[in-house]
Amino acid sequence: MKRMSPYKTISVVVIAVLAVLFIFPLYWILTGSVKDAAAINAAVPQWFPLAPTTDNYIRLFSNPALQWLFNSVFMAVMAMILTCITASMAGYALAKKRFVGKQLLFSIFICAMALPKQVILIPLLKEMAFLNLHDNLWAVILPTVGWPFGVFLMKQFSEGIPGELLEAARIDGAGEAQTFIEIVLPIIKPGIGALAIFTFINSWNDYFLQLIMLNSRTKLTISLGIAKLQSEMSTDFGLIMAGAALAAIPIITIFLLFQQYFTKGITMGAVKG
Repeated sequence: MKRMSPYKTISVVVIAVLAVLFIFPLYWILTGSVKDAAAINAAVPQWFPLAPTTDNYIRLFSNPALQWLFNSVFMAVMAMILTCITASMAGYALAKKRFVGKQLLFSIFICAMALPKQVILIPLLKEMAFLNLHDNLWAVILPTVGWPFGVFLMKQFSEGIPGELLEAARIDGAGEAQTFIEIVLPIIKPGIGALAIFTFINSWNDYFLQLIMLNSRTKLTISLGIAKLQSEMSTDFGLIMAGAALAAIPIITIFLLFQQYFTKGITMGAVKG
């Protein structure tokens, strides 16, 4: 059996310790969600629930928690799909097409990446009010669709598309739509996978925009719903942990589904420099 070098051994130990530190909060939330109030508030913490209970989840679902979860999933999934579609097309056009103002347009996208969302909040509110979308989930979805980082990321991936393939497709009579679907998309698939994770997490965690745009109790997302529960039941930690555990499930699921594309996408980006 091959022995590990001291450097590799130390690296594995450090990574294992960091993994435990990062996983522990999630473990504490999951175990706390199935503890009763006495176990949660005990002077000596229970590292493992001795008498697990589903009472916290039953009380959570007596609130519109499933509606909040559905709102969050719908919002994040629609933002993810629409952003991946628009960013992949825009990134491909900026990388492989020639048109007047191309560099200026790309510079605007780069500048927009450094622009805080708070700066455009008032124009955004007026725009959503004009479209009659205030207190509507689409008021949170649509501002995410034009995410400048997504366009920048997909442009970088589209730069690696061989021009010979595109030229061969044109010679064979393929139109723009056919070329994009059959040639471009399979090549930039790792980038789309990485962008899907980034967009889903960004949309899911965009508490500020959700707080500004959504007011009705039935229109709240799971993040806003948990915050509302915290303000109403600040000492009911079991109920709050149950809500946090419910909110973590979609994020973990999306990452596991797109993990291979995410890893490949990050690796390709690193190689390109």
